[in-house]
Formats: sequence, structure tokens, C-alpha cells
Amino acid sequence: MSQLLAGKSALVTGGTRGIGEAIVRKFAGHGANVAFTYRSSDDKANALADEIAGAGNTVKPFQSDAASFQEAEQLIGFVLQEFGTIDVVVNNAGITRDNLLLRMTEEHWDDVIQTNLKSVFNITKNVTKQMLKQKHGSIINLSSIIGIEGHSGQSNYAASKAGIIGFTKSTAHELGSRNIRCNAIAPGFIETDMTQELDEETRKAYQKEIPMERLGSPEEVANSALFLASDLSSYVSGQVLSVCGAMHR
Repeated sequence: MSQLLAGKSALVTGGTRGIGEAIVRKFAGHGANVAFTYRSSDDKANALADEIAGAGNTVKPFQSDAASFQEAEQLIGFVLQEFGTIDVVVNNAGITRDNLLLRMTEEHWDDVIQTNLKSVFNITKNVTKQMLKQKHGSIINLSSIIGIEGHSGQSNYAASKAGIIGFTKSTAHELGSRNIRCNAIAPGFIETDMTQELDEETRKAYQKEIPMERLGSPEEVANSALFLASDLSSYVSGQVLSVCGAMHR
């Protein structure tokens, strides 16, 4: 199998579970040096890095909160010290704090906007200087179908993911002349630990909304990230790639 990311270095935020973990595994499997962030479990992060590191590439975890501008700035510095370059960034860190608007607290609104949206600004802002110097880079932001279509009980999450789309399109315009590409991926309902917590009736209701009649897998999202990270997508920028089983039409 050809290695689409050989010689490249990538940073993935929120890389120890779900979609983030699948992207870390996919990128490492295609030859990239991969840095990934985690919030709490040192043992889990180190075990993942040890498991997937290849003979010719490095996989290294960094404990960092992407929602903190200062920590994001420090993170970029640490990754550059380790790898010398950052060719690909995947802004994946995200949370949910679902509730109907009338019951949603200010804290739950702020938590989701800080973690999901401000983190994308923090990481992108701090990596842009290096990518401008390199005159190349691929920035991939994880949005959601919910950010396109909305969903009851998720106004905070929908707002954060819609904001990511607007941010992605704007940065693509700003950075395109320096060969820096910015794209978003909008997953639909994906089999992760969050969806596994749903009861069977709710899962069946979600599946009825999906023309392909099944939830997607984290690896299917990771495959899309691989395409956008690699030179196969060298003329793709400012786009939103929906990975949703035809939910969004």
C-alpha cells in the first residue's frame, strides 16, 4: 500500500478516542509523523502512541487543552521542536452539552463554544505563521451535519459547528495564495462512544433519518481526512465534505 503522507508531520487535536483516534491511526499508517493531544489520561495516550508508532515515523501525545489560547501556542512550539514542521492540522477536539434551549445553561453554551469553536481559532492562529513560512499546509476542521441542518436540543453544538464552516471558508480565502488549504469535514451519525450511550429506540430513530440506513464508522471519516491531508486533494480548499450516508442533500 502506498503511503500518502510519507515525510509529512501532522497534528490532531482530541486524538485518543472516536474519530480523532481513527485519524491518528490512519495518518500514522500512511507514514506521517503524528502529534496528538489529550486532556486527562496519560496512560491511554501513551499506550495508543506505543501501539501505532511505525518503524520510520513518530507518534507522540501531548497533554493540552486546545480551548486555551496559551496552551495552543505552547503546543505548536512543542510539536515544531519535535518534528521541525507541521504540514497537516486536524482540529477535531469537541464536546456536547445537549439540552433544549429553555433548559440550557450559560455554562453549557460557553463550554461547547470554547471547546469546539474557539479551539479551532487557537490552533489555526498559532500554526499559520509556520505554514506561511513553509508556503504549504493543509488544515482540516471537523464540523458536523448538525452545523449544516441543526438539531433539536443541540443549539450550542450546532452553532459551534456552523461557526467552524464559516471560519474554514474564510481562512481558505486568506491563506490560499500561500498554498495553505483549509477544508471542513461534516460527519453525520458516527459510531463512537457518544452514540453507544444512546438507547436502542433513539439509535433506530437516527438510522431512519439516514438513507444508507446505518451509522458511519470513525475510519470512514478518517479516510476523508486522509484525502484532504494528502496531495490527492492539492486543488481542494474552502470545501465542506459531508460524510453522512446521504443525510445532507
